Amino acid sequence: MSLSPKDHLSTETTAADSYSSQKFLDSFLQTIKDIFSDKGVLLLLMIAPVIYGFFYPWPYSSEVINHVPVGIIDKENSNLSSTLIRYASASPQLDTRRFIDEQTAKEAMWSNDIAGYMIIPSGLEQQILSGKSASVSVLGNGGYFLLNKNVQMGFLQAVSTVSAGIEVKKSVAQGAYSATAAANTQAVPLKIIPLYNQTEGYGAYVVPAVSILILQQTLLIATAMLIGTWYEQRRHMTSISGWLGRIVALSMFSFIVGCFYYGWAFELHHYPRGQNMIGSLLFLTLFCPTVATLGCLLGLWFRQRERSMQLLIFSSLPMFFVSGYPWPADQLPELLQIIRWLIPTTPAINTSVQLNQMGANVSQVAMGFYALIALWAFYFALLMLVRRHLSTRIDKR
Repeated sequence: MSLSPKDHLSTETTAADSYSSQKFLDSFLQTIKDIFSDKGVLLLLMIAPVIYGFFYPWPYSSEVINHVPVGIIDKENSNLSSTLIRYASASPQLDTRRFIDEQTAKEAMWSNDIAGYMIIPSGLEQQILSGKSASVSVLGNGGYFLLNKNVQMGFLQAVSTVSAGIEVKKSVAQGAYSATAAANTQAVPLKIIPLYNQTEGYGAYVVPAVSILILQQTLLIATAMLIGTWYEQRRHMTSISGWLGRIVALSMFSFIVGCFYYGWAFELHHYPRGQNMIGSLLFLTLFCPTVATLGCLLGLWFRQRERSMQLLIFSSLPMFFVSGYPWPADQLPELLQIIRWLIPTTPAINTSVQLNQMGANVSQVAMGFYALIALWAFYFALLMLVRRHLSTRIDKR
């Protein structure tokens, strides 16, 4: 027996009415049930971020890069240049090769055989003996800033050591004691102590920040997909308390993953963590519902399950770059400096890092908490407006 269009509309309206009267607990439990029955949503919400926690940090596991291949062009061929080459070759940061001319070294760098090179100019030793200023040139591939840093630092240490030795010999020749001359080469010793990234590795810098982006994107896409599925099944309508139940249920899964990152994944990869664990948990309590609410809003906007994945999957990198973490926010175009505050990761990444890695107290990152609260209120108000619009449209039908 087939239904007429009028009967079909009546069935949809009845179903919408039944869901629009859902209470908080009913909606909460139904959302959890739907998550576990939807393999795609469960994969994104729980399994994918856990896998990311294991495998994303692995490429950065070495933290400190050693034995970077570099080239040396010696136009001097003197005892001094031989000493420079010997000290550079002894550096654990560098793996040196000799080149006849600069063009050959450039070609090797363009083909990624070396990451940089040093040029020892002719007449270097004569300039130093005559008391004139002298210098060597170090060129690195700026496209790989980690390798370029090692190239610069490795050659700098070698040149600085040889320079200090020359200064000591000059002072001794002028009648100073060798111990006094050695001490005077650095009247104020410089001691660099990294506070929060003690290995000065790239992984400890980028992974804690990217983990917040992973939490956001997996929760955002999974939520939008689930809401899109409900929309296709005409189950998207619910009461205000029903929407709160959905948001809390979705947030709960992401909160658990966040605790996994803070409590175990960072420890596994020896990243700084747990400096303010209570503040970090409070941060997750605000961050996860904010993202889940935005996901609900986008799900109602997209209206289709597949569209959520198609449109949101490519937004991760732009969101990370406008967050102000990898790139100074004041260097962004003025329009982006405004738009970026509509994205949860903008206040969230820096707030999380300051709490968990740097040990900031809640009052010191209060601006991040206020921003997340304001974003949640803004998203939820928009969600209620969309809910009212959809409800009115159903009533008119």
